[in-house]
Amino acid sequence: MASAGQLQPVGPAGLRDSLSIHGSSEKLNSNAVNRILMECLTYFGRAVLLFYPVYLTGYLGLSVSWVLLCMMMVTWWGKNRQWKDARIGTAIDFVDNETHVINRELHSALQMASWVHFPDVEKVDWVNKVLDQAWPFFGMYMEKLLKENIQPSVRLSNAALRMFTFTKVHFGHIPLKITGIKAYTEEVDQREVILDMNICYEGDVDIDASVKPPVTAGVKGLKLKGMIRVILEPLIGQVPLVGGVTFFFIRRPTLQINWTGMTNLLDSPAFSSLSEETILDIIASLMVLPNRMCIPLIDQVKVDQMRFPLPRGVVRVHLLEARDLVPKDTYMMGLVKGKSDPYATLRVGNNHFKSKIVKENLNPVWDEVFQFVVHEAPGQELELEIYDDDTDKDDFIGRYNLDFGEVKREKEMDRWFPLEGVQNGEVHLKLQWLSLNTDVSLLTKSTDGLACAMLSVYLDSASNIPKDHSEIADLHKHGKHAKEARLTRRVPDPNSYVELSIDNEVQKSKVVFASKDPAWEEGFTFFVHDVKTQQLSLQVKEPEKKTPLGSLSLPLTRLLNASDMTLDQRFLLERSGANSQLKLKATLRVLTVEKPPPKIILNPSPQSNNGSAFTPSEATSSSPALSSNNIPTTNDPAALSQRGTGGDHLTHRRGSFLASETMRSQPASKSMRRYDSHSLLSENSIASSRFDLSDGASYPLALRNHQGSFGEIHLTVRYASLRKKLIVLVNACRNIFPCSDNGTDSYVRLYLLPDQSWRHRKRTHVKRRTVNPVFNDKFEFDVSLEAAQTRKLDVSVKNNKMFHIRERKDIGMVVVDLSQIDLVKGTTEWYELLLPGLKKSS
Repeated sequence: MASAGQLQPVGPAGLRDSLSIHGSSEKLNSNAVNRILMECLTYFGRAVLLFYPVYLTGYLGLSVSWVLLCMMMVTWWGKNRQWKDARIGTAIDFVDNETHVINRELHSALQMASWVHFPDVEKVDWVNKVLDQAWPFFGMYMEKLLKENIQPSVRLSNAALRMFTFTKVHFGHIPLKITGIKAYTEEVDQREVILDMNICYEGDVDIDASVKPPVTAGVKGLKLKGMIRVILEPLIGQVPLVGGVTFFFIRRPTLQINWTGMTNLLDSPAFSSLSEETILDIIASLMVLPNRMCIPLIDQVKVDQMRFPLPRGVVRVHLLEARDLVPKDTYMMGLVKGKSDPYATLRVGNNHFKSKIVKENLNPVWDEVFQFVVHEAPGQELELEIYDDDTDKDDFIGRYNLDFGEVKREKEMDRWFPLEGVQNGEVHLKLQWLSLNTDVSLLTKSTDGLACAMLSVYLDSASNIPKDHSEIADLHKHGKHAKEARLTRRVPDPNSYVELSIDNEVQKSKVVFASKDPAWEEGFTFFVHDVKTQQLSLQVKEPEKKTPLGSLSLPLTRLLNASDMTLDQRFLLERSGANSQLKLKATLRVLTVEKPPPKIILNPSPQSNNGSAFTPSEATSSSPALSSNNIPTTNDPAALSQRGTGGDHLTHRRGSFLASETMRSQPASKSMRRYDSHSLLSENSIASSRFDLSDGASYPLALRNHQGSFGEIHLTVRYASLRKKLIVLVNACRNIFPCSDNGTDSYVRLYLLPDQSWRHRKRTHVKRRTVNPVFNDKFEFDVSLEAAQTRKLDVSVKNNKMFHIRERKDIGMVVVDLSQIDLVKGTTEWYELLLPGLKKSS
C-alpha cells in the first residue's frame, strides 16, 4: 500500500520520482537537492533537443515535410536498432541455452499432443475411435435435447423470444477428439477414480434458429479446447460398479465460433469477443468449478454431495507488489518511453477479482488481499495477469499461473514469481492455505477485515411457491377462501430465482421457469467475519418484476450448536404461501491458517536448507520422537540398499517400529502432482558418500574446526522424455570451504542411488584455486522415468588435494530426492552443502 506521504505525479519524471521517494514530510538534504536539480536540467535539456529542430525549421521557413522526414528516419533507426539487438540477443540465448531453445521452438512449431510432452498422459486412440463411431448418435441426442429442453427454456426466458425455434441441428461429421488422458488411482481415495482429459473440438457444426421471422441466427463451425476432469465415485461392489459420474472444467476453456445469419455481425472484432465471452460465462455457470455436471447411476448416491461437495480449503492471496515491469506508455511515436498504470486481475475458475490501479509506476505496491475457495487441489490454478490501464485498450504486462496444490503442500508461500509472456518483471505474492475445521474453540471474531469462517450453502429446491405477489395478498386477505378468490383468474406458474446474501455480499441462483416446485440444485460459498452477528438471508423472487415470493433468515449462530455445524432440512418461507418451503443444506467451517510443516532433522543442531535438506550426524541412533515420515518404508529400494553396518544396526533397532508405523507413514491423501524440488539428505547418504573413502578416515582438522557454512552447489535436474535419459547439469559452486590460502582444487562426484560402484561413478573436471568454481558439466543416466522417480542423486564436492593420506576429501555433500521433483519440467536450484557428523554454525 502506498505511503501516505507520497506526492501526486506532477512535473518531470525525475522530480516526481525523487519527491515520491523522500515524501513531503521529510527534509531534503543537499545531495538530494543537487540530484533533483540535475534531473530537472536533464529533463529540460532533452525537451529542448527534441523541439529545437521544429523551431529551427519554422525559423528558416522550411517545409514541414523535413520535420516528418526526420521523424521517420529517427523512428526507422530506432526500430532497426531494436531489431538488431533482438537478433543478437536471440543468437546469444541460443548459444547459452541451445537445448532449451530447440525444445521450445519444436513445441511451438509442431504443436504436439499432450501425451508427447507428459509421459504420465496417455494416448487414447481407441477412445477417439469409439467417439468417431458414436458421433452420429450423439448428434441425434443433442438435437432432441435442444428442441425438447433448450427451446422451451429460451421461449420462457424472454417475451421477445416466444417464437424462437431451432430449424436445423446438425453436429457434423468431425467428432470430438481427446488428445490425452491422465488417470489418478494411487494418489486419491480408494473408492474413486479421477480422469483428466484434454479435449479438442474443431467441428463442422451447423445449427440454424429462427428468432422471430424474418430474424434468423445460427452457428457454422465451432472450436473448443480445454481440460475436463471426470470423477468416478463411489466405486461399489455391484453393477454398474460406479455410483455416479461427475465432470467439469477445472479452468475456463477457449472458444471460437463462426456465426451465420443476423448473428454474423458478431464475427466483427467489436462483437465477437463479447458473444464468445457471454457463451463462456454460460459454460462456466454450468461446468467450470465450483459448478459440476453430475450423473448418479444408483439411487443411494446423494446428489448434493456429488454436485457440491465440501471444498478442500481456502487460499488467502496477498498481492503485495511488483517490480521491473515493462513500460507501456510511450510518447512521440515511441521515441519517449514513459511508465505504466499497472493493475492485476486474479481469476480462479469462475471467480474474478481486479486490484486497484497504481498510476505511472513500474514498481507498484498494491498490498491487497483476496480469498479463494479451493475445490480441487491440485488442479485449480491461480491465473494472475497484469495490465496497463489505458483509455482505449489495456496493454498486457505479464501473467503467472500457480497451482493451488503447491500451496496446499507448502501451507505458506512468500516469494517473487517471474512474469511470463514478457521480457522482464516479477510479482510478489504471499499465499496461505486455510484448512476447514469444526472446532468452535478456534473461532475468533475477525479484526483485520479477513474472514474467520466459511459458509457453504447447497440450494436444493422449493415447494408450493405462490404464482405471484397478488396470490400472497389474496391469501392474507381471504384466508381459507383464497382459492375461491382466484377461480376467476388463470395465472401461469411462476418463474423464480433465489437471492442469497450475507450483509453486502449478494449471490443469485439461476432462473427456473414455469414451476411452483422449482429445483435449482446449486452451491454457494460465503466468507463470514462475525458468526454471532451475521445471518444468511434468502429471498425467492420473480425475475421480471423483482418482487419477492418468499423470504428466509437463518442466523449463523444456529449452525454452531448443530451437529457437524450443518443444517440439512426444509425451512418454511416467510411472507409466502401457507405451505411454501425451501430445502437447503448449510455448512459452517472455521478457517484456520496452517503453518508450514516443521523442518525435519535427525541432528537438532544443524540448520536445514529451504526446509528440505538436513544433516544426519547420528544416522545410527534411533529416537521415538522421530516422525513416521522420516522412516523409509520397506518398499523403497534406495532406503534399504547398501546401508553398511550403521544402517544394519538402525534397521535392527527399528524393526518393530517400522512394522507398526508403515501404514501411518503413508499420507491420507497424496498430492496428484509432485512439485518439491528441494534436496533431502537422508540416512542413506552416509553410506553412499563414504563409498569411495578409506575405512576409518576422518575429516581434516581445519574442516572439523570450521564453524561457518560449507557452501552451496547449483544443479539442474530434468528428464529427456524423447531420449529416455536423466540429465544432471553441475553448474557451479559458491563459498565452498577453502582448503588453502589460494582456495580449493575441487571437483564434484555423483552417484544415482542405489548404484554405488565405480562403474556408475560420475565426476566433473577439477577447478583449481577457487572457492567459487564454475563447472558447467553435463551427465546423463540411462534410466526410465518411472525408475528415476524412485531414485536419489548423491552429490559430493571433494578436494582434489588431500590434507593427509588418511583424511577424507569431502568438503560438502547433498542428496536430492528425485521423487519430490517434477522431472519432466525440470528444476534448477542452489542446494546447501552439508557434512554428516559436523555441525554447522547457527
